[in-house]
Amino acid sequence: QVQLVESGGGLVQAGDSLRLSCAASRGTFSNFVMGWFRQAPGKERDFVAGIGRSSSTYYLDSVKGRFTISRDNAKNTMYLQMNSLKPEDTAVYYCAASGTILTRAAYNYDYWGQGTQVTVSS
Repeated sequence: QVQLVESGGGLVQAGDSLRLSCAASRGTFSNFVMGWFRQAPGKERDFVAGIGRSSSTYYLDSVKGRFTISRDNAKNTMYLQMNSLKPEDTAVYYCAASGTILTRAAYNYDYWGQGTQVTVSS
């Protein structure tokens, strides 16, 4: 069973950058499709970005050009570089692993981390 641990969240100002990391253990990381999701207070958990086994990527429209997802299979780690952050990016960010296809549907992801808080002040 894959275990996922997120890190890198924090409190920043609008326009700043953050890099989130997701470290995986107890599984063959390269076999999984990976994704980032976020959940703001009172809202549903939304897909942010995903990366396939061959590093193909897929983004939520509102983060295209600002966020970059990547993975380092040698380090069993996935990243989310977030630039030009906006207050509406404030949420708990979760990483997730899927054994199937690259998709934005949360139900396709089998393993989840505990989340890391990102707060962007205006």
